[in-house]
Amino acid sequence: MAVARPYGAVEDAISRSDAIVAALTIAELAEALAGHPRIGEPPAPDDDGASAADWSRREQSGVDADDRETRRALAAANLEYERRFGHIYLVCATGRTGTELLAMLRARLQNQPADEWQVVRAELQKINALRLQRILAGSP
Repeated sequence: MAVARPYGAVEDAISRSDAIVAALTIAELAEALAGHPRIGEPPAPDDDGASAADWSRREQSGVDADDRETRRALAAANLEYERRFGHIYLVCATGRTGTELLAMLRARLQNQPADEWQVVRAELQKINALRLQRILAGSP
């Protein structure tokens, strides 16, 4: 991303990011997942003082902390997903409720592993696009 700077428009940066994610190997995608918290769980504090935890907190704000039933169901479904696929459930959570995210997770449990990696790739592209829009607009 940095090598191609400056970008003439936000859309150019998003297109570049999409191309990079499209070219990632499964191992590289798995590595990218390591920086994301489980859906419904609070993110771990950042070791480097960066705002990744703040990004995740904002993006998952639709998961109501007081809705214990949905949080328990998300925790159980997250574990089932991880057992099935060997990695965390990654989804673009912005604007979605905990109930919606849980329904999406349960539906994705029906995917074959190779198909699920393509869904993960698409979700990572969505997350990156939203973050790039915020960053390039000067919003934290």
